[in-house]
Parts: sequence; structure tokens; C-alpha cells
Amino acid sequence: MTPPLAASPAPASEAAPLPGPGPDSLIRPAAAIWDAPRIEAELDRILAPLADPDADAKAIRREAVQLLAAARTQGMDAISETFAREPFAGREATRSIAWLTDRVVSAGVQAARALHPLPSGEQRLALLAVGGYGRGEMAPQSDVDLMVLLPGALGPGQKALVEGLLYLLWDLKLKVGHATRSIREALTLAKEDMTIRTSLLEMRHLTGDETLTASLRERFWRELVPGTAREFLEAKLAERDARHARQGGQRYVVEPNVKEGKGGLRDLHSLFWIGKYVNGVESTDELVARGVFTPEEFATFHRAEDFLWAVRCHLHFITRRPVDQLTFDLQVEVASRMGYEGGEGRRAVERFMQDYFRQATKVGDLTRIFLTALEASHVKPAPMLQRLFTRKPRARVPYAIKHNRLTVADEKAFFSDPLNLLRIFEEGLRTGTLIHPDAMRLVSAHLHLIDDRLRHDPRANAIFLDLLLRHGNPERALRRMNELGVLAAFIPEFEPIVALMQFNMYHHFTVDEHTIQAIGHLARIEREELVEELPIASGILKAGVNRRVLYVALLLHDIGKGREGDHSVVGAEIAARVAPRLGLTARESETVEWLVRNHLLMSDVAQKRDIAEPRTVRDFASRVETKERLDLLTVLTVCDIRGVGPGTWNNWKAMLLRAVYQATEAELLARSSQAPTAERSPREEEARRVLAQSLPDWSLAEVEAETQRHYGPYWLGLPTELHAVFARLLRGIGTDEFRIDIKPDEARDATRVAMAMVDHPGLFSRMTGALALVGANIRDARTYTSKDGYATAIFWIQDGEGKPFEEARLPRLRSMIERTLKGEVVAREALKDRDRLKKREAAFDRPTRISFDNAGSDIYTIVEVDTRDRPGLLYDLTRTLAANNVYIASAVIATYGEQAVDSFYVKDMFGLKFHAESRQRALERKLREAIEQGAARARG
Repeated sequence: MTPPLAASPAPASEAAPLPGPGPDSLIRPAAAIWDAPRIEAELDRILAPLADPDADAKAIRREAVQLLAAARTQGMDAISETFAREPFAGREATRSIAWLTDRVVSAGVQAARALHPLPSGEQRLALLAVGGYGRGEMAPQSDVDLMVLLPGALGPGQKALVEGLLYLLWDLKLKVGHATRSIREALTLAKEDMTIRTSLLEMRHLTGDETLTASLRERFWRELVPGTAREFLEAKLAERDARHARQGGQRYVVEPNVKEGKGGLRDLHSLFWIGKYVNGVESTDELVARGVFTPEEFATFHRAEDFLWAVRCHLHFITRRPVDQLTFDLQVEVASRMGYEGGEGRRAVERFMQDYFRQATKVGDLTRIFLTALEASHVKPAPMLQRLFTRKPRARVPYAIKHNRLTVADEKAFFSDPLNLLRIFEEGLRTGTLIHPDAMRLVSAHLHLIDDRLRHDPRANAIFLDLLLRHGNPERALRRMNELGVLAAFIPEFEPIVALMQFNMYHHFTVDEHTIQAIGHLARIEREELVEELPIASGILKAGVNRRVLYVALLLHDIGKGREGDHSVVGAEIAARVAPRLGLTARESETVEWLVRNHLLMSDVAQKRDIAEPRTVRDFASRVETKERLDLLTVLTVCDIRGVGPGTWNNWKAMLLRAVYQATEAELLARSSQAPTAERSPREEEARRVLAQSLPDWSLAEVEAETQRHYGPYWLGLPTELHAVFARLLRGIGTDEFRIDIKPDEARDATRVAMAMVDHPGLFSRMTGALALVGANIRDARTYTSKDGYATAIFWIQDGEGKPFEEARLPRLRSMIERTLKGEVVAREALKDRDRLKKREAAFDRPTRISFDNAGSDIYTIVEVDTRDRPGLLYDLTRTLAANNVYIASAVIATYGEQAVDSFYVKDMFGLKFHAESRQRALERKLREAIEQGAARARG
């Protein structure tokens, strides 16, 4: 028997071995982690003077703490060093840390007993490890969860001993979670609280009176467990659902929580807790003998747990804190520590995260299998949705409905025709049932039957297209096919993007999940669920398009990612092979290939170019060529953007795409009817006439002055509403004053800031600096100079969350603009302390690309700067342009996570384009210098 906690002081060498993870499961030999002979001898020497009543107990305690602290540090260093060499040995590392903690706690108990001897009437108590520590698994920064177990009330001597032990462990820098309870109290609390009940499920005796631990364990299983399996299961599932909701509810979020997220360690722990509670098993491998998992599935459980533990240990060792979220900066470091390397178009961090998400998917598969096994044993009730069916669905041969799920009734008949590996998903959609895990097991175990012969079978491809087109819920079928490996088996070109994370701040999901969600959005539009939100796309689909082309193009639009080269070009080459194989005609396949190659075209035009510039629409129409392509590309673009993640789609993007679509539709119609495109002058005259009508209270002289003071681009680039705003701002304005009009623009999901004042060099830059100082993200900007020397500038801005500024913030916004334009605040100096990158964002770097386009505008040179975004970037760019005598007519700002693409429509000081290559290179050099200096400042 282990010496009782209350026993008289005894040499540590006399203590029996503690239970828990044994030396055979450690990451390196036990002696290298804990030098037992030396430590025990030293501790005996330190404690020996306590036999003398006059001994200095404080000095002895201090020396004991120093010894144990040094020993623990040495042990953790040994584990850390070996783990660095064996970066996938997560299970061995966690067991080694738990084993080392046992040694430290045991030695701490010995010291506490010697320092706080118990009176004879308070001898009985036991020390238990609970929670993860009780399970014998600890990450480097895990809490040490302890419970002191008593036969009755806590005595004064026992209280002194327990407090002495806790203070000693705290001095050792251990994060101790503790409770002191009698057996009755422990059972009463466990009956009321499922968290406490779960912690007792993993209790492990450390030292003290073993009969107390045995009594608690026996009464726990006899008094609490019988008849409460369903209650426990439902509590754990509710806890899991709440936890997943807190973590975003998705398995494929780009910064997952290794412990608490969907598919993380806590999900595996929940399986163990439920399995132990319901089946009475002591370890997960016993679930195989109970028929819950097959040996192969248990091996999957082990691999997933090993991998996740390894990742969590790396996080703790890197940060020296209990950090469990794989933030962007930590992903890079963990990938490096685990030995991942880049190549073939993918970075090391993307390869690592692809493995992570594949393991998380496996955890989800295991959870489904486990819960369905419980459902079969009537511990878990059937899904509510299925129980609400008034009439049970009937399955066709060779299928059957089992526990409200579709399964295979006749395996021989099922495998007699490999087409059934696809038909089962169609049958699931037809019957409205989920697929039973037994059927999932069969399918995933026979993926080898999906060979080239099946892939080229017209019947198989017809079934696959029907899954996309016929049943109204392709997202569900595709997601299940993807999770089981069927999608990648049937379309091998899809396999590289399965669980592939794109290492940027723009995309919220892995590439495969993004693709499936985009198809889900297309199905919703077809079901007319988004008519008010997406009138153009809804109208296009209602009028009729080639659905085969649209669905296949959306399925393949990102299939080129994860490979070397431009993913649009690579994807188009893949689409040219896959589309005909799926049964599309030559013309349909050509259209799919064009859509995949150009799937970013409309988004780029809408977000990176000035739509008011006539040349923009003409060039885009030339690329699209037909109304059919325009319709297909518009719907694909909408679904693609909406599939990026929550909050990515907004009124701003909707307005931009709507404007591009309508202008291009009109241009294509004019070309098809051979009608002449409207000349600039009549359009300008019409704009002047409409403005005059909107100013009924103005005199004829005032109207005449206003309509004659602006150049042509002003009339063509802004709507009448804004012409009226500027007319009022300019009315009677003095040469020494400036005026501002700030209004919410709900149609664009932004705040509109219009300014008017006498023009002078660098004015546009000062405006951008003022807006940067209030945390505004400029989404679009226009500036025009009137014939009489006044600048009219308009900005559309959003706050840091991509929303319009709240009404309460507008006074400060106005004040900062006024103070900056008056020179009271120098933006360059004020931004120094604000132009900083957050730590988690510092891992992202983007090469800077600067291009000059003289063909995209009739009047201006378009300077496009594609670089790493940061708070003061736009101000630095505009300040540099102003310093080099560059006139900015308009700026179109696009951000994609950490990427900024700022396009400036510019002329030189003589009103000419930048044609000379030497002038372009000189300006590019100045812009690059500004970007590099700003980036260095932002990184501190």
C-alpha cells in the first residue's frame, strides 16, 4: 500500500511507486527526467533536521522548494529537448509530464508531512489526481487538478497540512486546481454537477489512505452511474455543442482551438468519458472489444489523439502559457518545429494545417460512429428531425432505414454494382435521411472500387451530376462524400484541395469546405431564399442558365489551388479534362474552362477598378463577350465571395457587382444591336441638366456657375445625388475655408465623407491621413479639381469591423479631419504609434507588386499597388505620390485579409499620363521605399 498522506515522515525512497503512466511509456528513460536516488537523498537530508524542535522550519521549507523546483525544471527541460527531436511524440510527452508531476507532488507531500505533522485523530485522508491529470495526460502548461479526500469533516491539523502542501506546490509554480471533500460531499456534488462527475470519472489515487479512494470509487459506480447514462450523455453533448458554438461552430476555421474546437482533443476526451460512463471501460482500447469501434477505427483514434497532443504540447512549449488556439503566427512556428517543408506550390504551414484539418475530420467521423452506436443501444435518442417525420421514408433495394438513417441492407447486392458507391448519396437525398455510420464504414473501406473505369462510366457521371442538380441539397451530399473520401476518389483532381488551408486572413475555411459552401449558396439562390438580398443573381437563375455548366464550374473553380502556378490557369487546364469526363458537351466544357480561368475577373474589376471610368466597362465587356457568360460569371462570383466566410459579403460588394453587371449588360446590348455608344458630351450635358432640376431654390446665375465650374470627368464619375452635395458645399465657399458633409450610405454599407476646399498639393494625402487617425478603412475615393481651383473629394469609409461608423463616432471623425486639414495634427507623426501590426498578423508577408496601366483609362494612368496591408499604408502611398507631383483623380481600395490592392488613377503635373518607362520605374522605386519603411515601423 502507498504510505498514507498522514503517515509519519519517511524517506521518499521508502514510498511505493505511484500509479499512472509508467516509465515504459515515457519520452525518454525515467532517470533522465527525475534523478530519483539523488533527489530522494537530498530531500531526506533537507528534512532530517525537523526532528529537532528548534529547527528553522522556514529555512528548511525554502531549501526543499529550491530542490524540487530545480528538479522539476531539469525534468521539463529533458522532456522539451527530446520532444524537439521527436516532434510527433505527443502522447509520450504528455505522459512524461504527468509522470514527472507525480514525482513532484509525491515529494511535495513528503515535505508537507514533515513540516506539518498530523495529530493522531486526523490521520485518515487521501490525495487524488482528477481531470486530465487523473487520466495521466498533461500538456506543459496544464493545471494540476487535485482532490483531498476525507472520511468526514476537515480537522485543524488536516487543514494545516493541506494548506502547507498547496502553498508549497504554488511556490513550485504549479497551477493547482484543488478541492477538499468528504466522500459524502464528493458524491453529493457529483450528483448535481456533471463537470464534477466527469472529473471523478478520471480520479486516480496518488497517496494516502487507499481505502478512502476505493470507497469513493465503489460508491460512485454503485450510487451515481446506474440509470443515468442517458442523462450523462445528453449533458456531455450539450456541453460539446456549446463549446463548438463558442469556437465558431466549424471544424475548418482557420485559427482552430486544438483543445476546445470542433474535432479537437476535447471531442476525443468526450468520447472516452461517455464510453467509460456508459460501457464501464477503463481505457479507449476497450471500446474495440465492446464493438463500438473496429480496430482500424481505434487506430485512427490513436493517430488523431497523438497528432493533436503533439500540436498542443508545441503550443505550450513555444508560448510558455496555456495557449490552445493555433493563431496564424503560431501555425508557422509549430509547422517548423514539426518538420514540415514547403514545395510544389504550398507553404510548409499549409501542409501542416492540411494534416491538422484531416485529423479533425477523422475525429468527427469517430464521433458520429460512436454516437450512432449509443443510439442503437437506446442510450441516445434518435435525431429530433427524424423523430418528427409523420411517415417513415422507405428506401429502395439494397438499402434500408435503420434508426432513421440510411444503411445497406444487402451488402452482396450493394457491392455487385460499384455505381452504388455513388447511388447511396442520391438515395440519402431522395429519402431525406442521414447515412448510417455502418454504411459509411462500408463505403470508406471500399474506395478502391472507385477506379478509372467507374470514373469514365457515363452512368456514374450522370449520378454525380444528379447529386448536384436534381435534389436541391447538393451541399449535404458533397460534404458527406468529401468526408468519406468518395469525392476525391471519384474526382482525383479534387484530392489536393481536401482540408487545404490557405494561409491568409481572407479565407475563413479550407479550400474544399469553401467550394462546398459556395455550391450551397448557389442552391439557396435557386430555392429563391435570397431574392431580396441578391436580386440580380436570383433574377439570372430564374430567367434560366445552363445549370450543368454553373454547378460544375463552381465545383472546379478553385481546384488549381495547392499546385504551382496561377491557380486560375492551372484550374482551367484541369477543368478542360474533368468537365468532358463528367458528361458535359464540348461547348459546355469550353464554357466551364473559361469560367474557371476567369472566375476572379469580375470580382477584380468590381473591387480594383473605377467603374465610373468608361474604359473599365468596355474592356470588361470585351473579355466577357456574351450575355450568357456575363450571367454565369456574375452568379459564380457572388457564390464564390459568399463562400469565403461570414461577413465577407456585404452591401458594398453587392453594389459594386450590381453596377458592373448592369453597365456591362447595357454595353453588350448596345454592341449586339450595333447602337453607337453614348458620347461623353451628351452624357455630361444630361448630368448638368439633371443637377439644375435638383436645385429648384437656386437662382439661374448660381445654377449656371455651378454647372460650368467642373470638368468632364466630374460629371461622368459621380451620380446626381453627389453633384448636389458638392454644389451645396461649394455654394458661397471662401478661399480660406473647407466644408465637410458626413452621412451614412446604407446602400454601400459605408459612411460617406464629402469635402470641399481650395486645392493644393498633398491635400488628398492629408485627407487619407486624417481618416487613418480615426481608424477608418477607406474603401473608395474620388477627387476632382474644379476650373476655379476648388478640390471636391469624396471617401467611402468603414470602421475596423467593416461596418459604417456609428452615429456617435461621427463628431470625432469630423473633428479629426478638421484638425488635420488645419495643420493642428500632423498625420505622419501621429500615425507612428498607431501603425502597428498585431502579433497574430505579423506572420503574414506579401511580396509587393506595382504595375502601371495606360490602357485601362482614356485619361489616366492606373497605378496598382498590391502589398501587405497595415493601418498607415494608404497615407504613405498618397504622401509619396504627392511628393512626386502626381495628381490623384481617384483611388479604389480593395483589401483581402492582410492583402491590400490600392489602385490610383493619376496624371502628372502637366495633366499627362506616365508613358515613359523611366518615369514609371522612378515612381515605383519611391513607392517601394515608402512601403518598406512603413513595414519596418509597423513591425516595431
